[in-house]
Amino acid sequence: MENCRRYFTPAISLFCAFSIVFVLILSGGFLSSSFKSFPIASKFKFEVSVPTAALQRTVSPISDHQFRAVRFTGSSGGLEMDRLRNSTDVTVIQKQPRKSFSKKQELNQGLARARASIRKAALNGNGSSIIIQNGDDFVPDPVIYRNPSAFYQSYVEMERRFKVYVYREGEVPMTHYGPCKDLYTIEGRFISEIEHGAKRFKTSDPDQAHVYYLPFSVTWMVKYLYKPQSYNLTPLKQFVADYVRVVSSKYPFWNRTSGADHFMLACHDWGPHASRGNSQLYNASIRVLCNANCSEGFNPQKDVTLPEIRLYAGVVSPKLLSPPPFNAPRPYLGFFAGGLHGQIRQFLLQHWKERDNDLKVFEYLPKDLDYFSFMIQSRFCLCPSGYEVASPRIVESIYAECVPVILSENYVLPFSDVLRWEAFSIEVKVSDIPRLKEVLMAVPEEKYKRLKENLKAARRHFELNQPAKRFDVFHMILHSIWLRRLNMRLG
Repeated sequence: MENCRRYFTPAISLFCAFSIVFVLILSGGFLSSSFKSFPIASKFKFEVSVPTAALQRTVSPISDHQFRAVRFTGSSGGLEMDRLRNSTDVTVIQKQPRKSFSKKQELNQGLARARASIRKAALNGNGSSIIIQNGDDFVPDPVIYRNPSAFYQSYVEMERRFKVYVYREGEVPMTHYGPCKDLYTIEGRFISEIEHGAKRFKTSDPDQAHVYYLPFSVTWMVKYLYKPQSYNLTPLKQFVADYVRVVSSKYPFWNRTSGADHFMLACHDWGPHASRGNSQLYNASIRVLCNANCSEGFNPQKDVTLPEIRLYAGVVSPKLLSPPPFNAPRPYLGFFAGGLHGQIRQFLLQHWKERDNDLKVFEYLPKDLDYFSFMIQSRFCLCPSGYEVASPRIVESIYAECVPVILSENYVLPFSDVLRWEAFSIEVKVSDIPRLKEVLMAVPEEKYKRLKENLKAARRHFELNQPAKRFDVFHMILHSIWLRRLNMRLG
């Protein structure tokens, strides 16, 4: 009897404990406390498992020059989307058979799931638990990325879901075609890739598209419509106005969002001026521009900075394709050669033109000297703005693994949503140009080596491949557009 009591008493206690737990689960006590400890879930209203989001675009103020459509904040690396900041609640509808959803509803469902997966990944900001897909060579480097986990998950979601519809209206050369060499290379290369490559992203069904591309070339507009020396940009604006009028009268997509889910792309300095041909294009649409000057209407919450890439004869110089080994000597402290375009260059040349053997600064490089040879022999490459903010020297410096020195004002650097430019470049105030050598000499050797190592890691995101490769400049441009679409709330 004593033995029976010895085993029976613990059994009764164990049964009581399980009963209490079971009652708590039924009452929702466990679930409530669990969701309170999970910051993402606590923002959602849970009824059933299918989320849906009503979209409406909002714009938040920008301060301290933190120009990011996506901001990674907090010690946990949390993801903050500027235009989702006050709209993260997800209203959930009764679960229905998939066939009952319209294409628009399915599209919005997919975007909601993508946002949720990126937020979840962002909680692991250092990328230590990123699950790399088979054959993927992505390196979750916490140094060059603001949040490697969030970036990688966003990129994967883009590959999985993102669809672009390219309007077919218009004739060559001013639409469906662009320059593929020299200064505005990126404009024509993007058009070519999105029109004839990029099968993963392009859709022939406009109802399945997340964004709509207006495939005109501002560079060719300037070539064929602009009267030299007239400074009359009306023909460019008129062409854009006519194009928008055609697509908005033929299709319902522009009018239902006032053009907010449409984008244009232009590398010519006059791209922003051409976009003024339609007020909705200028104010609401995504404008992908090399001339990304935030003091002249560029809005980094909706607009995208396009890297300016100059390819002489359409190819990268062999010297830049294979820069010297990491520890190869670089005898020059810094280098610049360029015309007297704009006040910043004028200030630079005034103080440093051919005045220092370590800091090689030329207005025009003598014909017996080679531009790219100087780049690969220099530790720092000076990248001052010209008449406009963008400079092809930034990408050339990255190719040459010569640390870029950004000398600019109001320029929103490319891909700064996800890349930490301070990890592989140096920004020097224009007012500090007179003491430029002192600033560069003060960079410790260890820091310089880290900058150079990070520069090598960042290079892949600026390479222009044909055909395009994962994570290269074409895909990074698309990813920047994808981020703006994710951040967009459309009614």
